[in-house]
Amino acid sequence: MSRPRLLSILLLLTLVASAASAQEHFRGDRAFEYARQFVAIGPRWCLSPGHAKAEAFLRAQFRQDNLEEDAFTANTAIGPVPMRNFIVRFPGTKPGIIVLATHYETNYPLRNINFVGANDGGSTTGLLIEMASELRAKMTAGKLDGESVWLVFFDGEEAFQSWQGEDHTYGSRHLAAKWAQDGTLPRIRAFLLTDMLGDKDLDIMQDTTSTQWLSSLVGQAARITGYARYFYKQQGAEGDDHDPFLQRGVPAVDIIDADYGPHTMATPDGWHHTAEDTMDKISARSLTIAGDVLLESIHLLNQRP
Repeated sequence: MSRPRLLSILLLLTLVASAASAQEHFRGDRAFEYARQFVAIGPRWCLSPGHAKAEAFLRAQFRQDNLEEDAFTANTAIGPVPMRNFIVRFPGTKPGIIVLATHYETNYPLRNINFVGANDGGSTTGLLIEMASELRAKMTAGKLDGESVWLVFFDGEEAFQSWQGEDHTYGSRHLAAKWAQDGTLPRIRAFLLTDMLGDKDLDIMQDTTSTQWLSSLVGQAARITGYARYFYKQQGAEGDDHDPFLQRGVPAVDIIDADYGPHTMATPDGWHHTAEDTMDKISARSLTIAGDVLLESIHLLNQRP
């Protein structure tokens, strides 16, 4: 075989291998597109027309799946408010359950500033919708090879008046109590909460309230996938939808990028909870990183005894 022909064959094999490797990554581009469509609904605070459209959007994504709509009325700081959690179940061959969760509504106090929550709720909603595509592709004879994976979209994470007390995390507190009563909680091996993971400048904080071994496992998944530089440079404590599960003894971790945008006098908390939380601030690349690490975390959890 001539040298030029050999080089051409080697180049072709390299390109094929590179293409195959690229296909192995989580499709952050698809997650971004789902997020874009979802955020295009506009503000989706509880009681708003946008909230009803957000519910319909989620319902449409999971028509082919085992979807439960967990409707309830929360006694909030502004009075009774109807809410709805969405739970999508992908059964596995092992008895345990791995929960991946996000919240999907926007902040009620910001209802008059066109707050669309592209990163805060929108990005991880898109992330978990695309995660469903990954899980469907991995199923054989209607089951995953390993533990069941449940995707949960929480309502009512945002406060209505104040983050002091219990004027927030309504959906997660309701579902944790419900699952404690019906016997689901002891079956949950791990609860992984995703929050604000679309940030272009991805910097995932190590939440000090999370279960230590599970937080370490996510860090291990980041190292294995080559994304350690995006994880755990900062530490802090976040009040979030993982808290009600931690309080009931479920291993839980908050995977969150809480440092979002420049901190100025005008925006002391960056773009978080401002009208600047828009699609141009998030990226498909960040969602690819988050998706790859979640998939590797599931793999590592299935290897644990």
